Amino acid sequence: MYNVVSLFCGCGGVDLGTVGGFKFNKKEYAKHPCKLVYACDIDPKAVDSHKLNFDAKNAVCADICDVGADEIPECDILTGGFPCQSFSTVNPTKDPFDDRANLYKQMVRIVQAKQPKVFVAENVKGMMTLHKGTIFKRVISAFEEVGYKTFYSLLNAADYGVPQKRERVIIVGIRNDIWNRQGDFIFPAKTNAENWIPLSVAVPQLAIEEKKYYFSERAVQGMKNAKNNMKRGLAQKLDEPCLTVTSHLAKVSLNSRDPVLLVDPQKELYRRFTPLEAARIQSFPDTFQFTGTETTAYKQIGNAIPPVMFWHITDAIIKYLEQ
Repeated sequence: MYNVVSLFCGCGGVDLGTVGGFKFNKKEYAKHPCKLVYACDIDPKAVDSHKLNFDAKNAVCADICDVGADEIPECDILTGGFPCQSFSTVNPTKDPFDDRANLYKQMVRIVQAKQPKVFVAENVKGMMTLHKGTIFKRVISAFEEVGYKTFYSLLNAADYGVPQKRERVIIVGIRNDIWNRQGDFIFPAKTNAENWIPLSVAVPQLAIEEKKYYFSERAVQGMKNAKNNMKRGLAQKLDEPCLTVTSHLAKVSLNSRDPVLLVDPQKELYRRFTPLEAARIQSFPDTFQFTGTETTAYKQIGNAIPPVMFWHITDAIIKYLEQ
């Protein structure tokens, strides 16, 4: 059994993928020999959701900057999707050196103190190219300086059975003594590169009764009259994976780059995703529970890492350690 520490855990997308033992899209994702011994996040609503779905004793609501390494148990695997807003290509004017961007240093601090066999870090695609790659090189160097051989790859969740096109850079660090013995880590083979899972898995029907999810006629007219033709309601096709869903799902606009649903072209009826649909788009099973209001649930869902994709990453790590 491998003890796992989860930093920046959110509601638990990574942790569900790590532990396994869930079902999505009629497929069973087997349990991994992993035990979650500690999880931490600064968002109280996300931690509340985490406690609903995992061992409540393990989840702590705290700023990682205030958590001492001695408060965190020893572990074999350490995971962390450190906040990524500063690395996003959506807002290139964002200061890439702000406090949130530097949170990777907190993960490095814990990795150095705990010396897990493996760590896994996740971030947005933009982190690799921002400032011509200098920031990414800085992050990689920081982890290697504390005793790890790093491997990274840009993975698309759609290639692993998730009904969403979601590209994320995954960094896997192997402790040097283990790497010297086991050799290079290989990322999991794509399971669905030739047969992406369609959005229809998450959205069984376009028309629903709840009026609150529909955009007003005024919003539709505003979209049609927008001067920037690129900023139009991105109506999704049900026979393709969805575009990336984000943490502001509750404030989705027809004049943004957010994915929406076109229910009726003749009547010009558009709507946003329900929380259940959004969770399915992220590959959460229907049994997964989210606390708080719909707004806080949307935030938790949009910030999560798709459990199915991370299940495959964990599976590759377990096979690597046990080879």
